[in-house]
Amino acid sequence: MSRFLFVVPPLTGHVNPTASVGGELLARGHGVAWVGHPGTLRTLLPDDARIFPAIDDALEADIRAKRERWLALRGMAVLKFFWEEFLIPLGHSMVPGVEAAVRAFRPDLVVADQQALAGPLVARESGLPWVTSASTSAELVNPLRTMPKVDAWVRDLLHDFAGGDVRFSERLVLVYSSKALVAGEFGDEVAFVGPALSHRVERTGFPWDWLGGSPGGGAAGRSPGLAGRCVLVSLGTLNGPAGERFLGQTLEAVDGLPVRVVMVAEPRPAPSNVLVLPSVPQLALLPHLDAVVTHGGHNTACEALAHGLPLVVAPIRDDQPTVAAQVVAAGAGVRLTYSRARAADIRSALTSVLDEPEYAAAAGAVRDSFLAAGGAAAAADRLEKVVAG
Repeated sequence: MSRFLFVVPPLTGHVNPTASVGGELLARGHGVAWVGHPGTLRTLLPDDARIFPAIDDALEADIRAKRERWLALRGMAVLKFFWEEFLIPLGHSMVPGVEAAVRAFRPDLVVADQQALAGPLVARESGLPWVTSASTSAELVNPLRTMPKVDAWVRDLLHDFAGGDVRFSERLVLVYSSKALVAGEFGDEVAFVGPALSHRVERTGFPWDWLGGSPGGGAAGRSPGLAGRCVLVSLGTLNGPAGERFLGQTLEAVDGLPVRVVMVAEPRPAPSNVLVLPSVPQLALLPHLDAVVTHGGHNTACEALAHGLPLVVAPIRDDQPTVAAQVVAAGAGVRLTYSRARAADIRSALTSVLDEPEYAAAAGAVRDSFLAAGGAAAAADRLEKVVAG
């Protein structure tokens, strides 16, 4: 059997797909290991997962601090900071750990997240084949194509770091979405495998009695006394204080609506139909839901659509505007302007996706495309083919 090394940044949405694909490879008898920040990886991977360090706790804390500064920026300063203060320094910092992992694990194939630039660099210098785990589809459509000078600046940074653009492998790019969402023409190396959701570990508890159901029971399993539609409100794991205004407006929007709302946020006063929790077991919760309000993070959006759930999307930055545009183009949701959305706007958008059947129908069509794409099993098939040559 073969040995696969996943190289990942300390970001939940980037680790999650590799946890699923790696779990599928392990189930097939392959050797699998991850290299990144052990603290982050241990919360998202099985207890017996093999983990190599490339990021220590101090660097991870520095990355989180930089993320907070990045969230306060606007305009082109966002992109400049992302590349010069986060992505390129992270790549340099991870190189020694990735080199050590390659020496110790001796992989047949390196699977590098598109934001873990050390993976392709070390693989190439070690004479190993490498492929890309594309945790977001946004860069595939090159959002900088309308800004050629900025695009050239990014490519120059990548050339200085690795001698070329190493974001996407020429052998294989695993994309956890489908062409029902991502428009464009792509080469044979781009594999749309849909969301990878199997073999995932969720350690967060949830008060299932609040919904009248149980994990995996689905909306139909709620007890009659707690019947009614349920909505998740989540702005992801990285947006912190940047989401406070929107969350406040959302609480006002859902007050009095005949829906139950699970909001992922720090504790705060909330209407009686709202349950506020700092984290939730999202995959276990999704079958109980009727819609999702999100910032447009690729993971949350695709996981919701994989369950046929329509979306209200209020993108903040990064790849989120591209994901929001994909959702709207598919007819599976409503887009709001994050910085200006008021309670009335959120309420109107939410009632639209809940009450107008075309949104759920479009989300169902995307779900069907995801199922056809194959998920983690399809991704593992493609990885095995690369190793087999």
